[in-house]
This record gives sequence, structure tokens and C-alpha cells, in this order.
Amino acid sequence: MSIELPTADETVRFGQSLGRVLRAGDLVLLAGPLGAGKTTMTRGIAEGMGVSGRVSSPTFVLARVHPAGPDGVPLVHVDAYRLGGDLGQLDDLDLDTELEDAAVVVEWGEGVAERLSADHLVVRMDRRPDDVRVVDLEPHGTWTERAPLVSDQRG
Repeated sequence: MSIELPTADETVRFGQSLGRVLRAGDLVLLAGPLGAGKTTMTRGIAEGMGVSGRVSSPTFVLARVHPAGPDGVPLVHVDAYRLGGDLGQLDDLDLDTELEDAAVVVEWGEGVAERLSADHLVVRMDRRPDDVRVVDLEPHGTWTERAPLVSDQRG
């Protein structure tokens, strides 16, 4: 499934649609080059989940926990860029424990974080020269059935 998002606002709206279907135990990996819109997407995911706290790139702290809103689940936002594939540092974050009670979104997590759960969604993002973002969803495990729900929520 390939989706074009012409503006940053559309990227946020798509993230909101994804956030509305996330639940405790969900793992989402955001993949793409610098400037593709991974943090913008995460901002939308957080809004869709109704979590509190300002969403910004957690590059220097590696992970931020955003408390759940009413009747929701917390969001753990991870930036694995600085891990450089160091699985030991990923283990130190104890994300497998976080997955029991929260949804976990990992920027730069492909090739590192998918081992946390066989059930995960890879969101591949790219930004064309005309600033249109192109998103491709790559579902794994139970996400093969759930990924279409994201598009259904976009209306």
C-alpha cells in the first residue's frame, strides 16, 4: 500500500489515523532518510492516540514516554539513530517490557527493533524533491490484517 502525503499536515493526519488504531503491545518502525517526516508522523500518531506531552525527536535521550490520555495507552517514542545497530543499547531501553503496556514507535528502528515483536508495522517514508512524502506500509504478523484499518481511519 503506497500513499502520497503532499504536505506536512497530511503526514500528521495520516499519523493520527495510525494512532487511532494503536493499542498496547503494538510496535511501529518508521524507516526513511533524514527529513522524510518520521517525527512529524509520530506527532500525528501521538495526537491520534490522545497521549499527552510535546512530541519531538528523542535523538539525545533515545526514548520518551508520553502518558496515556483518557481510556488510552501510553506511547513510547524511540529514536534508534544513535544506537548505530548496537543491540545492547536497545536491550538497555527495556522496550520488550514497555510493549506490554504501551505502543512503541521507533524511528530508525528497521534492522534493529523488529526483533522485539514478530507483530510489527514498518512505515517506509520518503520525501520527493517536490516535498511530497510517499509512505509504504509493510505489515508483519497480525499487522497484515490490521494495516488496512489505517487507511479506513483516514476519512
